[in-house]
Amino acid sequence: MIDGAINCTYDIFECSDADFLKLFPNGTDIEFAEDFVKRVGTVQAKAITQRLWKRRINKKSARGIHGTIFYGLDEKRVFYPTKREEEMINRFIQTRTSTSAKKKRKLTKKKER
Repeated sequence: MIDGAINCTYDIFECSDADFLKLFPNGTDIEFAEDFVKRVGTVQAKAITQRLWKRRINKKSARGIHGTIFYGLDEKRVFYPTKREEEMINRFIQTRTSTSAKKKRKLTKKKER
C-alpha cells in the first residue's frame, strides 16, 4: 500500500488468493484504489480492504511482494499504463538507455569535429 503521506512506512499486507484476484485481475500487479472501488463496488471494496488491514505483516518476514496498491496517487498512472510493474520498469530502463545512448552519440560527434 502506497499513499501520498510524507510520513508513510509502505506497509505490506497479506490477503487470501480470492481477495488478491479481486484486487489484481488478469495478471496485473499494480492497482489504483479508485479503480478498484469502481470495478468491484464500494461494499465489496470495503470488505476486502477491512480484511487486508487486519493482516499487516512484518517486512522482514515477507516472502514476496506480489502487488502494489496506490491510494490518491493518480499522477503515477502514466508510469503504469498496463498495471504491470514489469512493463513499467522495462519502459523506464529503455527510456534511460536510449537517453544515455543519445548523450554518448553527441559526445562522439563533438570529438570528431
